[in-house]
Amino acid sequence: MSKKIIVVGSGNAAMCAGIAALEAGADVLMLEKADAALAGGNTKYTAGAMRFAYDGVEDLMPLLKDTNDPRLVVTDFGGYTTSKFADDLLMFNGGRPLSPEQEWLINHSLPAMQWLGRHGVKFEPIYSRQSFEKDGRHVFWGGLTLAAENEGVGLFDMELEAFKRLGGKIRYESAVTALITNDGQVVGVKVGDESIAADAVILACGGFEASADLRRDWMGGCWDKAKVRGTPMNTGDGIVMATEVGAQTCGLIDGCHATPMDLHMPDYANLDLPAGERKNYRKICYFLGVMLNANGNRFVDEGENFRNYTYAQFGKAVLDQPGHFAWQIFDAKVDELLYAEYKFHDAHFVGADTLDALCDKLEGVDPVAARATLQAFNDAVNDDVSFDPTSLDGKNTIGLDLPKSNWAQKIDTPPFKAYPVTGGITFTYGGLKVSKRCEVLNEEGTPIGGLFAAGEMVGGVFFEGYPGGSGLTSGAVFGRCAGQCAAG
Repeated sequence: MSKKIIVVGSGNAAMCAGIAALEAGADVLMLEKADAALAGGNTKYTAGAMRFAYDGVEDLMPLLKDTNDPRLVVTDFGGYTTSKFADDLLMFNGGRPLSPEQEWLINHSLPAMQWLGRHGVKFEPIYSRQSFEKDGRHVFWGGLTLAAENEGVGLFDMELEAFKRLGGKIRYESAVTALITNDGQVVGVKVGDESIAADAVILACGGFEASADLRRDWMGGCWDKAKVRGTPMNTGDGIVMATEVGAQTCGLIDGCHATPMDLHMPDYANLDLPAGERKNYRKICYFLGVMLNANGNRFVDEGENFRNYTYAQFGKAVLDQPGHFAWQIFDAKVDELLYAEYKFHDAHFVGADTLDALCDKLEGVDPVAARATLQAFNDAVNDDVSFDPTSLDGKNTIGLDLPKSNWAQKIDTPPFKAYPVTGGITFTYGGLKVSKRCEVLNEEGTPIGGLFAAGEMVGGVFFEGYPGGSGLTSGAVFGRCAGQCAAG
């Protein structure tokens, strides 16, 4: 008789868990808190990008939706080795060695992508955000090359189709409120007053970023003031239920994925918009200009590294500024390089033909200090180095206490534009401790029988920062593992 598996949640990690369990012969019921329109967790809110190790274009071609795209013959994808993936994660570990969860993520990233491909999940090169044209070729940078067709919405749709094709069942508006245990073993769940029995339960229902109370109590700082970029459904239910039956927590409970966002973005990224457009509220081209706080000062090295490696911590940096906001300043030289999110119909900005006039329009900012900061920045730009957005070009500033290490160009070509931003939270890093089989461990380090976890609920994957695109890959890797092991 096949095992009965309950998957809690319906995002990428949940779908991968469900697909893997079905593939192993289990009977799978997915329980989703939201209605059908809001199902999919944070997955629908993403751009669908997935970071994984690969040796070259030969690893990418089987994953592509359109292998006849004429751009492919003039594209340099390069490679992204497991050692480079490790280095990128270590960059954000605050001196910690790779965690077991990170090593699992790295080594299983390509197999997970290939597995998704075999289930009909296809991808497209991220030409618009991860490549620049150079000498007639599309040059990819930063190790992030592919996104699901139709972004996060497309990823969810393709995974849901695969899940249903294999016989999976999904119930919407079915919030799991408790785990049912028998002699220390998880044997089912409660949905309100209804009890549903199962041989195993896989928790894949996200972190606690949508709960201002938990952000305040568990993270402290200014996190209760953050805009919530993703789903309103991730209120920590799974973590709370698991700890109630003795689960051990893991990772940085006060850590999270964050990003600079439009200051005037509504919480949950405006659910009136099609899900694929919600990403347009982020503002991550700061590396092409500078950011000023209310005091008129810069507060980060905007060119420290490729934006894939800085936007998560810079989202927090913006939130920590006076008034929890900043302004991103650009001139006409880089206007064509700004991502589509800056040209989105609802993008908020001010413009002027002089920097003096622009500074007067920066609401909440000391205009005198802003003028002085911009003048000092322009005077410090190293004109002996050429600007190259495809590489860490070393075009820096000289003599500033807070340098800009790359892509430092004078802000001197009108018209000038400024975009108001705040910090937006996408998902939390702290979660549950799991075994190599994705079994949830108790405080003694022993598996809690019948209980597994995947996705944002797994702690120890990310610490003090986040290389872009790793979150969805983590969901696929740990979701696949949880489904296989729960059904095995």
